[in-house]
Amino acid sequence: MRVLISFIALLCATSVAAQTPAFDPKSWKGEQAGPPTQVLTLGSAHLGQMEQPVTTQMLEPLLDRLAAYNPTVITHEGLSGEQCDIVNRYPARYPNIFNDYCWGTAEAEKATGLTVPAAMAQVEKALIDWPSKPSAAQRRHLAALFLAAGDRPSAQVQWLQLPMAERKEGNGVDGALLKILQRDGAKPNETYEIAVNLAVRLGLQRIYAVDDHTADSIYELVDSDFEAAIQKIWSAPTGPDMADYNKKQAQNLESGDIIAYYRALNDPQTQRLLISVDFGNALKDNTPKLYGRQYVAWWETRNLRMVANIRAAFGNHPGARVLNIVGASHKAYYDAYLDMMHEVQLVDVESILK
Repeated sequence: MRVLISFIALLCATSVAAQTPAFDPKSWKGEQAGPPTQVLTLGSAHLGQMEQPVTTQMLEPLLDRLAAYNPTVITHEGLSGEQCDIVNRYPARYPNIFNDYCWGTAEAEKATGLTVPAAMAQVEKALIDWPSKPSAAQRRHLAALFLAAGDRPSAQVQWLQLPMAERKEGNGVDGALLKILQRDGAKPNETYEIAVNLAVRLGLQRIYAVDDHTADSIYELVDSDFEAAIQKIWSAPTGPDMADYNKKQAQNLESGDIIAYYRALNDPQTQRLLISVDFGNALKDNTPKLYGRQYVAWWETRNLRMVANIRAAFGNHPGARVLNIVGASHKAYYDAYLDMMHEVQLVDVESILK
């Protein structure tokens, strides 16, 4: 009898049919009231990790083109103060994430008297009634609030819109916070060099951190052989296409042609190539515990949560013009997931990088 039951259970397990989803979110595109929300994603290099430095002057043509798109919401690849507060409270589940990706807020809490949650609430309250022509005192105070909320990039957006003579202590900015805002000796970073500078040029009041590292909890459950397996995948030969791409990109940087560099980085063919040599190879990895699939699970989870954060960022701004600045390996996933949303119209980055 037990043999018969086991056979029936096995038969049922092997005969399960794949299901077609009952509903395709994309089928509602164009049915929303009002104009669609336009979303442009710019895949970027991590400027602080590049062997050949990219100067502010080199980035000017890129900023000019992005400014012409005129985004009203800008997101960047950074952790929010809220997520940093969460991972700091759960160090066993998210070890090292706070130290690796977050800024401490003790100095800002001392200067303002506000914890991260309290500062976040004060930021939202201030922005609701934000005047069209804020005073220097108001900008300094909001910069201090952003620092207390763990949002240094948005603090910079406020700080850099102050006249030089007004970039001083006062209204919650003490000596310690002034030093943070001055960013002396800071390494180049696309969040600041592109997203912040563009927001300042356009007169925006903040940018939105949408990165997510709570997906790193997946890494905490792998065994000791995982890292070696992933390193083996990464060290596999990538073929002539990747070699040609790297050569051309080096030439673009040597000539200072940043538009050609970013155009190549965001080209669909490049995007497919980058995915195939990394996540594509990992997906097909046949180690006994399928480590490659666990790696892809981390990547997909991270990107899904990042896109959810983007959706929340423009959730109260139907019809906005959204710009996402993110590491290039995220771009294709961003576009795929964002394109599923009812009201989103993807903007072709190639049309911007002409």
